[in-house]
Amino acid sequence: MNKPKQEMLSVADALSRVTDGVQPVSSEQVALPQALGRVLAEDVAARLTHPPAAVSAMDGYAVRAEDVADVPVTLKQIGESAAGSGFDGAVGPGETARIFTGAPLPEGADTIIIQEDTDADEAIITIKESAKKGNFVRAAGLDFSEGDVLLKAGRVLTARDLGLAAAMNVPWLTIRRRPRIAFTATGDEVVMPGDPLGPDQIISSNSVALGAYIETLGGEPHNLGIARDDEASLRNMFEGARGADMLVTMGGASVGDYDFVRKVLGGEGMELGFYKVAMRPGKPLIFGQLGGVPVLGLPGNPVSAGVTSAIFLRAAMAVMLGLDENSTAPSTALLGRDLEANDFRQDYLRATLSRDSDGNLVATPFERQDSAMMARLADADCLVVRPPEALAAKAGERVEIVPLGGGMVAF
Repeated sequence: MNKPKQEMLSVADALSRVTDGVQPVSSEQVALPQALGRVLAEDVAARLTHPPAAVSAMDGYAVRAEDVADVPVTLKQIGESAAGSGFDGAVGPGETARIFTGAPLPEGADTIIIQEDTDADEAIITIKESAKKGNFVRAAGLDFSEGDVLLKAGRVLTARDLGLAAAMNVPWLTIRRRPRIAFTATGDEVVMPGDPLGPDQIISSNSVALGAYIETLGGEPHNLGIARDDEASLRNMFEGARGADMLVTMGGASVGDYDFVRKVLGGEGMELGFYKVAMRPGKPLIFGQLGGVPVLGLPGNPVSAGVTSAIFLRAAMAVMLGLDENSTAPSTALLGRDLEANDFRQDYLRATLSRDSDGNLVATPFERQDSAMMARLADADCLVVRPPEALAAKAGERVEIVPLGGGMVAF
């Protein structure tokens, strides 16, 4: 039992080596409509003040507060102010101007009386309700002022953010380009979905899942295809990774006789960072550098590949995209059922999420966690993290979780 502990790297150490081994990608400038779901690379400051002048929040009449302190009172209408067509005159004692929502407040006026509190007889307006100074007036700069930094670098841009940028009079945004992630599945036993299936072959679900996950994380997936279990095939696949921001392999990461990935990568000059992590599922995991390209070698087991992607690939791509650190901060939930004590490997248990009667988030791990059960991964909402040597846990205790849902785009 002691020997595996010494050979395997902890998840925390492995994760640190992966994130230290990647760099933020370069940036590019795009028009607002193309920026949805992208990561902002530079802070964005307002190019104007909004609103640029005091405006009305309601339809009604612009008055001086001192003229409507005692009601009822009659005022003379001297003009009209509409959005895009303000009143050029000034409101003096005993005067008022008709005003509409969003219209600039005329000079001299400081208060809005809503039209429901008035009676109009041509130009004679009777004010029936008094109001304090500033009533229904939106002051200049109420929303923001020129120079205010309202969108920070590292933010995943939503539809609301794009609307704000437009209001700030910003037509272009500087964003991180999508990281180019090249990936390949390995093994004579795997074939793509729909291809003829031999008696000893399996479907390569990893390629489909990983490509989709890379896209979900904000990357640009490049499927290099399936590398067969011979060194020449692997070398050809690795050639296709030139120019990528990361190469991800699936399978061939353990120490079996037919696992060539580490051997071939070593022959190509890869600097190996680690190849075993004390976690379950996902122990056989490779990370290194090949000609300046980070290489992440995932296990071939589909569940293990999925879990390690959620932990390591997601973290690596967050660094590449310059994401705000809070975007990958751990989440917690209440445990939905009792769990036994853990051994020296950090466990990631597939679990569903629900709410209890008090509204608390509850994570309930599946009873069976066999890593061959791909359907369980698809059904899961999160992974419950069980640290090494964790004591038995009771339902209701708070545990760390890794959410599996969501993506780069939200409103």
